[in-house]
Amino acid sequence: MGKVLKLAQPRGWKEHLEEFLLEKEVNGCRERTIEDYRYHLTRFFQGYEGDLEDFEALHKRCLEYLGGEIAPATYNIRRAYLSSFFNYLVSQGVLAQNPLKGMKRRKDDGKPRAIPLEVLQKLLELPDRRTFAGLRNYVLILLQIDTGIRPSEALHLLPRDFNLGGMEVTIPPGVAKTKASRTLPLSPVVVQWVRKLLSVRPREWGDEVPVFCSEWGKPLLETSWNYILRDYGRKLGYRITPYDLRHSFAILFLRNGGNVFALQRILGHTDLTMTKRYLALTQRDLREEHGKSTPLHTLVSKRVRKIKGR
Repeated sequence: MGKVLKLAQPRGWKEHLEEFLLEKEVNGCRERTIEDYRYHLTRFFQGYEGDLEDFEALHKRCLEYLGGEIAPATYNIRRAYLSSFFNYLVSQGVLAQNPLKGMKRRKDDGKPRAIPLEVLQKLLELPDRRTFAGLRNYVLILLQIDTGIRPSEALHLLPRDFNLGGMEVTIPPGVAKTKASRTLPLSPVVVQWVRKLLSVRPREWGDEVPVFCSEWGKPLLETSWNYILRDYGRKLGYRITPYDLRHSFAILFLRNGGNVFALQRILGHTDLTMTKRYLALTQRDLREEHGKSTPLHTLVSKRVRKIKGR
């Protein structure tokens, strides 16, 4: 009797995902980006029950996952992670074509906005600084408002990245989005509170545990920081996200007379294209304030009344 051949079982999405992430790592993809790929792709497949090779089933799941009332920016981010993975599966011969076929990027007209100062003041009153988590949240809010640092960059900072005596923090190349190191000045109040946060850390954490971590010394994810700020925002009746703090810094910096070239370096923009978005907003602010406050409103209106009274 001949041998019975066992057909190899097709590999599932988890196995392909691990190979995909390994390839990304070998090609120099940052740890933070790899974590984001894992998060978004795992979330997508948690609601999928079909085979990985089933184009129609995958396409239907894409429609479900990217459908509904989601912001264009959110749609585009989800689509980008999925498209990269599906293109990889196509290159491996697992799929004949990308299931996102026909699902184009959406135009994102969203503009940066500054959180009103009164809201920022109330936001700083919410964290319970008697707890480690509350103190961490308070200091992280201060740092973002003071420097405009990207949330992903802030959450990866280690104690050695802070030079509190020199009142500055350095974002290492491996942490910076642009992979270019930059050093940001810190205000005295931020230095004071960072020093306080570092003083309550358990000694055994050493210098390899991020400054803004969980109370158990685990890295704080950007999604977790987003949920924390959204919860604070619900209490204030105002939507707040980590990037809103960055946008607020940039817009308020320019409103207070800051130089646009200095802002470009602080924010870590590779050119002025992104920075000019904030400049355009502040110039519009000036036009609106001028329209409301110009002395001519009073002078001309009086003149008009006199003319009408003749």
